[in-house]
Amino acid sequence: MSDALMLTSLPLFPLGAVLYPGGVLPLRIFEVRYLDMIGKCHKAGAPFGVVSLTKGSEVRQRADATARSAGPGSDSFAPEAFSTIGTLATIRDFSAPQPGLMTISCIGAQRFEISRREKLKHGLWIADVTRLADDQTVKIPDDLQNTAIALDKLIKSLQARGTPDAQMPLLTPYRMDDCGWVANRWCELLPIQLELKQRLMQLDNPLVRLELVSDILERTGISL
Repeated sequence: MSDALMLTSLPLFPLGAVLYPGGVLPLRIFEVRYLDMIGKCHKAGAPFGVVSLTKGSEVRQRADATARSAGPGSDSFAPEAFSTIGTLATIRDFSAPQPGLMTISCIGAQRFEISRREKLKHGLWIADVTRLADDQTVKIPDDLQNTAIALDKLIKSLQARGTPDAQMPLLTPYRMDDCGWVANRWCELLPIQLELKQRLMQLDNPLVRLELVSDILERTGISL
């Protein structure tokens, strides 16, 4: 396997969210373990990894007495667990309005799969990861055109309200003829469970992902 597909010691940011390739994710950072990490990534122009939490919370919580007495290797914080497939995030906008606070906007890049993970002493997770292939560009078939039409209507509705480009939930260029792009944008916008968002992101076939999104839209009446 090419070394170009591998990343070692990638810093991770476990979140109660799923970042899709091409998506936008705003973050407020105030935990010590992430302030230093984000500062270094911003300075170096390096990515970090966003992974969705399956156990624990975004902000470290103190463990209860039972967990603290669990034996060797346990620490004073509640355990965290997260998905093995995540998305590389690159920082687009960065500001530090006050000491101990950073606000950033990041963009989803390639998906990756974790091969090894390690929690450092101060609570930051790092991992060795393999980058996964980007979605193939697949033209939207006629029977799924309603998903693109509905998304286009939503975008035009936001624009008609005077929503500034910087506040739009989707980045240009709008690829309304691409299965993966349209599916990903709906997955970000729809109020569906985190576990389902993660499963949809992990799908290798963008056409299947869009078919599942179409089913969700039909059940909610959005695309009718």
